[in-house]
Amino acid sequence: MERLFLLVIPLLVAVVAIVEGGEVTYDGRSLIIDGHRKLLFSGSIHYPRSTPEMWPSLIAKAKEGGIDVIQTYVFWNLHEPKRGQYDFSGRADVVRFVKEIQAQGLYASLRIGPFIEAEWNYGGFPFWLHDIPGIVYRCDNEAFKVYMQNFTTKIVEMMKSENLYASQGGPIILSQIENEYQIVERAFGEKGPAYVKWAAQMAVGLHTGVPWMMCKQDDAPDPLINTCNGMKCGESFPGPNSPNKPWIWTENWTSRYLAYGEEADTRSPQDIAFQVALFVARNGTFVNYYMYHGGTNFGRTTAAFTTTSYYDEAPLDEYGLIRQPKWGHLKELHAAVKSCSNPILFGTQSTLSIGQQQMAYIYRQNSGECAAFLVNNDDTKTVVVVFQNSSYELSPNSVSILLDCENVAFNTAKINVENNTRSIKTGKKFNGPEMWQEFKEVIPTFAGTSIRYDTLLEHMNTTKDKSDYLWYTFSYQHESSNSTVLKVDSAGHVLHAFVNGVLVGSAHGNHNNSRFSLENTISLNNGSNNISLLSVMVGLPDSGAYLESRVAGLRRVTIHDIQNSKDMTNYSWGYKVGLLGENLRIYKEQPSTKIQWRNFTSSRNPLTWYKTSFDAPAGNEPLGLNLGSMGKGEAWINGHSIGRYWVSFLTPQGSPYQTWYHVPREFLKPTDNLLVILEEENGGSPLGISLDIISTT
Repeated sequence: MERLFLLVIPLLVAVVAIVEGGEVTYDGRSLIIDGHRKLLFSGSIHYPRSTPEMWPSLIAKAKEGGIDVIQTYVFWNLHEPKRGQYDFSGRADVVRFVKEIQAQGLYASLRIGPFIEAEWNYGGFPFWLHDIPGIVYRCDNEAFKVYMQNFTTKIVEMMKSENLYASQGGPIILSQIENEYQIVERAFGEKGPAYVKWAAQMAVGLHTGVPWMMCKQDDAPDPLINTCNGMKCGESFPGPNSPNKPWIWTENWTSRYLAYGEEADTRSPQDIAFQVALFVARNGTFVNYYMYHGGTNFGRTTAAFTTTSYYDEAPLDEYGLIRQPKWGHLKELHAAVKSCSNPILFGTQSTLSIGQQQMAYIYRQNSGECAAFLVNNDDTKTVVVVFQNSSYELSPNSVSILLDCENVAFNTAKINVENNTRSIKTGKKFNGPEMWQEFKEVIPTFAGTSIRYDTLLEHMNTTKDKSDYLWYTFSYQHESSNSTVLKVDSAGHVLHAFVNGVLVGSAHGNHNNSRFSLENTISLNNGSNNISLLSVMVGLPDSGAYLESRVAGLRRVTIHDIQNSKDMTNYSWGYKVGLLGENLRIYKEQPSTKIQWRNFTSSRNPLTWYKTSFDAPAGNEPLGLNLGSMGKGEAWINGHSIGRYWVSFLTPQGSPYQTWYHVPREFLKPTDNLLVILEEENGGSPLGISLDIISTT
């Protein structure tokens, strides 16, 4: 085989990150921890997307899979839901989570943000931030910078007080400020680059003793490390913005999150392994899998139009079960790469063309120790290449890792692990009408509202994210026998229209376009009519520039017949935030005495609450609530929201995006558990609900 060229890259001189008393430094090859270069595999596990009782098992399975570092975002709106009032309890106990990582002998990477995106409600920002006078998020805006610095400092000082930074003997070896800012930086003009510099200086000034990074940020100022996000960083990452910084891959997406209106996008273990091996071959020494365990968006924590289940196709599925062959294939990859760690970390790198679309990356130490990565970039053909007088067969889009530059330790395209499949067994059926009670929401009228404006209000700024639901009501005088049409234009997300208490139509947007219109012929009484329009959010937006200026809810309302058209946009409107059942906490074990539950009826009405009680299924296996017979709403177990459901929204293939909803065992008591369901639509029946046992075989 003709050798086309040979390029030698000299070993780079170590550079210490500018921190005080730091035991974590870096050079152009890797992070350096306690004086030792490290080749590290990391996995994202987000503490609020599972329960504290699940954390030890998740971390242990990650460690068994060859993971060295657990990476997590920090969730501002979870920790400071009200200005100056903090919550670090239960699933929000980030200190407990980091200490569990430490207890299992792993490192931690803390992505403070505090903007995180993460398909999390409002990108992690608390909505009270929206009401700070003069604020513009994520730019050189003094009001924003004050609160960003306050929260970042709060988290850093909390970690310091618990001695959790590596410089204090703790597990945290990396921190992140901001998140994928380069995507929006240009939108802010000169206030973008100025903000980047300020954020970097602010972070370094907190003296954590470990390096800071900015992901997807080519202009990350020294000493911050700019890192790569995406599926193909093995191919696409040009390297950090300084030869003295290591190659770090912050987010290697193991699949994709599910969003209503989009195609499901899975990712094979072979493709993940190919990109990781190529990244390491090209000088990468830190790879993080996003997500290693996705978990569950409990409550109302999802971003706009995102499913409750998060990255279920990760190596550890939503329930924390090992997903094969993804978990096992990556474990073998990690072992193979680690077996070559000495030449990768301390050797000289060279490259050699071994074909038109084939390349060898070689790491060789002066001692003679050697490792090679043979890469086939052809995505259609298997090829045979010659390397050091030996022949090697390379499958399409694959990398063979050669321990000692001779023997194949691993090929990314060859799966040696058996598949497993999810098994679902019915644990408890709720198919008896006598098991259920119901409560029907009261449809408010204009006369029953206390908030009044002569215009349409923006949804988010009115609810302040206290509820998904906002009622827009008005009274309409009708004196005609002509057919009447109601048209509503909405900026999102869902609309249910009622005339005189009767549902006359529903409409919704999707992840790609939240805007939509409803146009229905309606029957009106001669005289006064009550028009009640329920606007519903399915999570707040989580990304983009000028997030504080986004709008949702009703934008225009008209009523017309063949003779007249009336624009009701600047009419007298009455508003009500939330549903009655919500406001009376109907889902709690001891709800308001104002709630009068009635026996279940077979009629299917919109905006109906259902409740039943049950004993916990025996065993320790994970549980999923099968809501396949329902439409859209939310579900609670003993007062814990297991998330929104939207079974009636079908994929392009005609199936629900999600049918089973994770019920952590920790939410249950042995007996007399309370299940409460809110059903928005008129087609759902609780008689088809079951609590099922989830396992793998």
